[in-house]
Amino acid sequence: MAPQESEKTKKLTFPDHDLFRMLCGEHNIHLHTIEKKIGLSVAVRGNRLTLQGGDWEVELAEKVLEQLYGLLEEHYPLYENDVEYAVRILSNDISANLKKIFLDKIYITSSKRVITPKSINQKAYIDSIRRFDIVFSIGPAGTGKTYLAMAMAIASLVKKEVKRVVLTRPAVEAGEHLGFLPGDLYEKVNPYLRPLYDALHDMMDFEDASRLVQRGVIEVAPLAFMRGRTLNDSFVILDEAQNATTEQMKMFLTRLGFSSKAVITGDVTQVDLPQGKISGLIEARNILQGIKGIKFVYFSREDVVRHPLVQEIIDAYERTEASKKSK
Repeated sequence: MAPQESEKTKKLTFPDHDLFRMLCGEHNIHLHTIEKKIGLSVAVRGNRLTLQGGDWEVELAEKVLEQLYGLLEEHYPLYENDVEYAVRILSNDISANLKKIFLDKIYITSSKRVITPKSINQKAYIDSIRRFDIVFSIGPAGTGKTYLAMAMAIASLVKKEVKRVVLTRPAVEAGEHLGFLPGDLYEKVNPYLRPLYDALHDMMDFEDASRLVQRGVIEVAPLAFMRGRTLNDSFVILDEAQNATTEQMKMFLTRLGFSSKAVITGDVTQVDLPQGKISGLIEARNILQGIKGIKFVYFSREDVVRHPLVQEIIDAYERTEASKKSK
């Protein structure tokens, strides 16, 4: 069938045959991803690709392919998810530079997996943590808020930029009902801290992480345990901060000592505090916005790096909330 008037054809040639095979992916899976996500056809012949589709689609696919090839030239290990992230980034900003984002190496895990930002906002988040001593990251689940902060914290510890890492989060449901839960204090609060341990063990060998926890170099504790302390030479992360009360947030922020950094993460749409309690994160956003030295970074569904359905779930809930407010 002859191409329609609105369609465009573009031929791209890639000189290195090995890199070209990696660009295409096994059984051309990367090309299929680009076809599906952008909405055009990609034909392969030798080391040449022929793109056919609308003007914008062809231009976008060309940018994606050329920039991914550039990453491969820098020995970047290209995975299928990276292709999806590249399409998403360049769809939103066709002038974006994938090398500046994907080659910003934060940390290499014990399994030799390289942790890098996967979106423009994630890159801005990492740069903000480097530049500011207090950073708030606000956005939906799956945007890498806590995971990237922890990677930065562990990297700072390995580089000896800080002497310890403190990971904390509110145990909302515990509160006054803590005594009714079975077990000792550790057993009562541990379920609330489990996600932090999971992320920690994803980055470090289990034995190494356990040894550092035992020595107090890495501390994982409920937010209430921060009261009365001064945290010097530390990288401190407050996770699920939307569930901290105003008093808890003020208490946490005033723990910061010399040569320390604090990263506060949360999703203001998922507050689990009792009725009538104001979220300390929401209030801090209003109170601290203009203070020099404090940075707020906001994430959206475009930054979700989990299963693609997570984006659709977030959209569905946002539509429902908007519908309720309009009534």
